[in-house]
Amino acid sequence: MLWRRDPNGAELPLVFDSPHSGSSYPEDFCFSCSFDLLRSAEDSYVDELYSSAPKLGATLIGALFPRSYLDPNRAVDDLDSALIDGTWPTPLLPSHKTRSGLGLVRRVARPGIPIYDRKLTVAEIMARLERCHTPYHRVLDEACERAHRKFGVVWHVNCHSMPSQRTAAKKGGHCADFVLGDRDGSTCAPEFTSFVAGVLRERGYTVRINEIYKGVEIVKRQGRPADGRHSLQIEVDRALY
Repeated sequence: MLWRRDPNGAELPLVFDSPHSGSSYPEDFCFSCSFDLLRSAEDSYVDELYSSAPKLGATLIGALFPRSYLDPNRAVDDLDSALIDGTWPTPLLPSHKTRSGLGLVRRVARPGIPIYDRKLTVAEIMARLERCHTPYHRVLDEACERAHRKFGVVWHVNCHSMPSQRTAAKKGGHCADFVLGDRDGSTCAPEFTSFVAGVLRERGYTVRINEIYKGVEIVKRQGRPADGRHSLQIEVDRALY
């Protein structure tokens, strides 16, 4: 349900992951909404944008499963009780996104458009966690730990794409080619965020930091800058590619 590509040649303490570019839809998904609508949730081709990373010494990891089936960028307790048929065995802590249907297991494809025509059983959701969420984080943990053990530091980049805001910008709204998120400076050294922003700006791109997209579960789990574990989320405007 995921893939990992190790560095070719000289290894760097650098790990990239693309959790939302998966497009292999499991047979047990059993969705009732439009497939095209479901696919709109994908960060399509983001894995390909970073495909050269292993040639440069980095590790690259990606999900095969789609985020609409299960989102590895959500905590295991970030579940929508309105979707569950039965009683979940542990306490839940739904975020504001989950309450709107966009949690660990999505309830809606878009506002007002449900993904399912029924609730999911506890066993169904548990199976998704075991097949997708747990292995994804295990492989990412192993890659980051390996780099940290070897170099004493690791730089992790969590890769995403965002809907284009160019039309909104013309009306005075938000617009940037890239948005970097370090959860307000808590998941990586500010120098790392500034370095990435500087490189992008030197190439003519507009960059915002911690605006709308601050980073969610993956950078929160991996980012411990005081221990030499730096994690940065990067969002790219889909109109650029």
